Amino acid sequence: MADSSFDIVSKVERQEVDNALNQAGRELSQRYDFKNVGASIEWSGESIVMKANSEERVMAVLDVFQSKLIKRGVSLKSLDAGEPQASGKEFRLSATLKEGITTENAKKIGKLIRDEGPKGVKAQIQGEELRVSSKSRDDLQAVQRLVKAQDYDFDVQFANYR
Repeated sequence: MADSSFDIVSKVERQEVDNALNQAGRELSQRYDFKNVGASIEWSGESIVMKANSEERVMAVLDVFQSKLIKRGVSLKSLDAGEPQASGKEFRLSATLKEGITTENAKKIGKLIRDEGPKGVKAQIQGEELRVSSKSRDDLQAVQRLVKAQDYDFDVQFANYR
């Protein structure tokens, strides 16, 4: 019998982020507390830029965006927001999306699987993902439960289950 396997990845559904951004923009234009404060949110290349006339307002824009991301099923662990910075008369906040598992984080997961996972399960790093393979599908499901139970500072998904 051939080995079964799956990949541990960290990906963000770009369309869902785009939808959340559009919903947040719509809410900013309609809400009373955002009137006349110059609040906006938009893509700027690969990052998301939020603007408002005060530091509190720009943090409120971030809060609205985060709530929209949660409703769309995007983990906040994949959003990396900086600190608000004054730029003339307005404050700007830049946020980026974190995708891919770094080699260091992949090694952490691999060590966890070796130490606490079932015997006979192999984990190998392949670029920005981790391939986990075993002869038993039950062992693979146990590894998925083990990885989900850990609280990493990055989002993990399981893909290519064969």
